[in-house]
Amino acid sequence: MTRPDGHGRVALAAVGLALLSALFFTMTYVLNRASASGGGHWAWLASLRYLITLPLMLPLMRFQGGMRPVLRAIAAHPWAWLRCAGVGFVLFYVLLSFAASSGPSWLVAGSFQFTVIAGMLCAPLLYRDARRHIPPAGLAVAALIFAGVLTMQFGHASGALDRAAWIALGCVLVSAIAYPLGNRLLLLHLERSGEALNATQRVFGLTLASQPLWFAVAAWAAFSAGPPTLAQVWLAAGVALSAGIVATILFFQATGMVRDQPLALGAVEAMQGAEVVFAVLLGVLLLGEAWPRGTTLVGAAIVVAGIVAFAWVVARPAAGSGRQTQALRTDKGA
Repeated sequence: MTRPDGHGRVALAAVGLALLSALFFTMTYVLNRASASGGGHWAWLASLRYLITLPLMLPLMRFQGGMRPVLRAIAAHPWAWLRCAGVGFVLFYVLLSFAASSGPSWLVAGSFQFTVIAGMLCAPLLYRDARRHIPPAGLAVAALIFAGVLTMQFGHASGALDRAAWIALGCVLVSAIAYPLGNRLLLLHLERSGEALNATQRVFGLTLASQPLWFAVAAWAAFSAGPPTLAQVWLAAGVALSAGIVATILFFQATGMVRDQPLALGAVEAMQGAEVVFAVLLGVLLLGEAWPRGTTLVGAAIVVAGIVAFAWVVARPAAGSGRQTQALRTDKGA
């Protein structure tokens, strides 16, 4: 086996994990939509997920490297962890929850697919090495996926969005930037600090570091809307388990596997585009949402085509020569 072949196989495995994470992450849109339709307050929607996620993760840590390395890492750099958690977890999910009442679950999922290109667009602001360059092939196929997402959205709205829909769209787009940005900030911080944490430990660390902010959001929810209903708590628990733990760990594992391969890292983030398709199916089956027709189906087909194209691109050797391999190494490995 050559080294480029090894890169390709690792990249394909990471893409597969990312696609599986997209399926579990889709439950965020479906369950959030169910809660919002039942009159749930967006602040409870957001805070309950992560307040419930923390105790659910405690049993896992015994088998995933333990909590001590995470606690030492947070104690050594508390502000770095708070910053990454504030961006990648709190800002991301507060805005996504606020937008949950804007329309069908697949419409929110479609808007969130700006994350397909957001991660790569952030790269020049984060890195000082070869990763700062946006891979043209990856960006081209990611743009194709995003074009499919826009086609679905405007097809649903018959080409026009009202003021509330534009506000919701803006919230989701900022959320889509915050999610990969927080993840990349943490990976970069760990590279510089020399701390080795696996995917589960990173998710646990960000969840723990975000708790003070989530208590503040919960206090605002209690002040604005009173205590949450039992149905809200159960729906939030479902999101916490499927999206907060399973999907996030799978996604962080996938990004960690290809952190030194810019094109593969972009492909992993692009697999979240499958959430649109999953959200359509689950929304129709579980929530009785209308099945998208016409232009929206064309957009869905474009998204699927983009995902297949990205998987093909990343399957090719990412580094065909020693010089190209060196260019793809991280700051730490250089």
